[in-house]
Amino acid sequence: MAHLLHIDSSISGPASVSRALTARAAAAWKAAHPDGTVTYRDLGASPLPHLTTASALAGITPAAERRPEQAAAWAVSELVVEEVREATTIILGLPLYNYGPPSSVKAWVDYLIAPGLSLDAHTRAPLLGGRELLVLATRGGGFGPGTPREGWDHAQPWLPHGLAMTGLEPEFITTELTLAPVTPGMEHLVPLAKESRAAAEHTIDQRWVPSLVR
Repeated sequence: MAHLLHIDSSISGPASVSRALTARAAAAWKAAHPDGTVTYRDLGASPLPHLTTASALAGITPAAERRPEQAAAWAVSELVVEEVREATTIILGLPLYNYGPPSSVKAWVDYLIAPGLSLDAHTRAPLLGGRELLVLATRGGGFGPGTPREGWDHAQPWLPHGLAMTGLEPEFITTELTLAPVTPGMEHLVPLAKESRAAAEHTIDQRWVPSLVR
């Protein structure tokens, strides 16, 4: 059965563009999979604990030798990997914060990289490939070719590398200039912001449209 893992990471609440886009994508997915099931994780409201010196080595420590904090960290890995393993489709909201990914997304990736769960403990072969991973990336400004901040987005280029050991391969739909409507001095960019968002929404709406029956 089709199963969706819907993940948000924005800390902006109702004002979040990435949350609006992931909700739109989840609705489109559910319309195309009326019998499908959904798991929702909100990394912005309920972030995973970051790895610490005490918990970081849980994955390479034999289960019987794990200290309590390592056992707790491994339990988080087991949970997030199982959520991904159960999913046929994953939708992830990825806003750009200070030119990088939200730290909550970095923590999620850190827990996903778990030898024996998401990659083979001996061969290092990835174990989570074959799933659809759609990332709704949002940027407050413009970072495209020829802009003053071209190359300053370190979230979107990082994620495929961060997930590489798991076999997950993200596909991006990106919206730029999301801060133009609310930021003084960016008023002239509002039309471009609307155009960028409309293009993303159109791509989302077409994503799971069933083929016409002939």
